[in-house]
Amino acid sequence: MSGYPRRWQTLALLGIAQFMLILDVTVVAVALPLMGADLGLDRQTVTWVVSAYTLTFGGLMLLGGRIADLIGPKTMVMLGLAVFTVASLITGAAQDGFMVLAGRVGQGLGAAMLSPSALSVVVRMFDGDERNKALGIWSALGGGGAAVGVLVGGLLAAGPGWPWVFYINVPIGVIVFIILTRQLPTLQPVESGERRSADVLGALLVTAATGSVIFAMIGAGEAGWLAPQTLITFAIGIVFYMLFAWRQRAAAAPLMDLGLLFRRPVMAGTFVIAIATALMVAVFFLGSFYLQNHAGLGPLVTGLLFLPVAIATMIGAQLGGRIIGRFGGRVLAIIGLIIAAAGLAIPAILPSTVGVVLGVSVGSAGIGTLFVVASATALGQVAPHEAGIASGIVSTFHEFGASIGAAVTSSIAAASLATQVEGGYVTAFIVAAIAAVIGAVISGALISGRQASATPAATM
Repeated sequence: MSGYPRRWQTLALLGIAQFMLILDVTVVAVALPLMGADLGLDRQTVTWVVSAYTLTFGGLMLLGGRIADLIGPKTMVMLGLAVFTVASLITGAAQDGFMVLAGRVGQGLGAAMLSPSALSVVVRMFDGDERNKALGIWSALGGGGAAVGVLVGGLLAAGPGWPWVFYINVPIGVIVFIILTRQLPTLQPVESGERRSADVLGALLVTAATGSVIFAMIGAGEAGWLAPQTLITFAIGIVFYMLFAWRQRAAAAPLMDLGLLFRRPVMAGTFVIAIATALMVAVFFLGSFYLQNHAGLGPLVTGLLFLPVAIATMIGAQLGGRIIGRFGGRVLAIIGLIIAAAGLAIPAILPSTVGVVLGVSVGSAGIGTLFVVASATALGQVAPHEAGIASGIVSTFHEFGASIGAAVTSSIAAASLATQVEGGYVTAFIVAAIAAVIGAVISGALISGRQASATPAATM
């Protein structure tokens, strides 16, 4: 439905909604130490406060994109926004770990319905150069949302308290919902002929698979990475992934076309988005706990110290959107990951407040460019009828990357999180830097040199 007269106003509203979803990946980072102390949460539960949201968000993203294609994106946008808003209220009112995690799962469910549907609307409302511009704006909003979330989290946790990290979504969600009811265009389903059903079983299998892997990673902090229970849980995850692949081939209406995932541009884009989000969540998680628990700073000061991170991320995203057409996705991905690696090495070499803030800021500038590369590579060449499911695939790996980043860094730094010694933090930053270097090598091999003019979009 290109040419919709109120498309730019609608883009602004959808951007605010998407901003809330992405902000909620990292907004809890600064509030986690206070939340954990207030509710008596152990390290594993604190980690699940991040991972429960991102896992549900990512695990059901494909289903959300598929249903948006089947019934039209407007219905899914409105339902997802309503569910997310109500779940935010529940999470803020939580009195124990169970209620917090239940609310975070509810937020993830709403986000999985809203995010791919909103991006599908954006792709279908614009075309040509206008689509490039619209998706560049989407990229900047998303890339900045993750970093701004840490600043906002610090301000809210230090002011009215950590519950307002979640309560703030309620009035914003209600206002956006009311306006979108009148302004959001009713786009027709992209399926022709008889409507096909959505593969709920496939969504549950892929969520169970990733949940098993995340559970193993989080538990490895105490049990050990080679402990029998860790290896068994990893194996269970692999079995679930195999069942998911079988289901996609056997189902009459599969959740996704595996052939789409294994197209080189989509595969490259999903890898870049996963490594970028894993690195970003890892540095926010580590940085927040280091500055508050080890350096003894409060949430307000911690949030303010993350302001350069927010600025660096948005600059990286904007700069990436401007130069990707000239240099191509491969070169930009390699440069972004090398910058990220250099930044993440700084706190390992100089473990101090200055080292952490400087390193995370430099690293985030590189990471910001990766969100543009990821979605430009994966989504720039898909057909309109594939927009919903393709954006769902990219967003799925975005959230899975966040879950993995939180789980791995939490386990590596487990001793430091419990005793506040410095060694675990240093090791975790070193691992993150090495992962960025390895990511640069893999990205260089996956991204085609011909993909120099892909549409700059982002789901971050």
